[in-house]
Amino acid sequence: MPKAKPTPSSVIISLMGDYGLNPYSLSKAIGLSPSVVRLLVIGKSKVTVPTALRLAKLFGQTPSYWLDLQKEADLIEAGKDKRLAKILKGITKAVKPKALPKKIKKAPKKLIRKSTLRNKRAKPAKKAGRKSVIRRRKTGR
Repeated sequence: MPKAKPTPSSVIISLMGDYGLNPYSLSKAIGLSPSVVRLLVIGKSKVTVPTALRLAKLFGQTPSYWLDLQKEADLIEAGKDKRLAKILKGITKAVKPKALPKKIKKAPKKLIRKSTLRNKRAKPAKKAGRKSVIRRRKTGR
């Protein structure tokens, strides 16, 4: 029979027993509220990065140890989700194409006509102002 993976809550309970701590004294030691620690102990709350840093500092592990425990617990929990399992059945594995298209290289500046370069630098023509329009009307009779 496969060995059950430890959850963060079971490890916290075990360490609290080893160090003679209760949830209240643990909460004071790591600077969290007693209610948050109680939820961690019963498995209703997840180990976050700040919590992992605090627990690692107190018990002498690395923060990644606590985050890996939480990740494994999350994966086991997600594996039990029937709705997710149904969605996963509908997803097929991606297949790489045999020949990828070659990248299109940018044309060197020598091949670009000088006129297109000049047009990009040219200033737009000034629009005729209202006064010039009025003058044209008067003189254009």
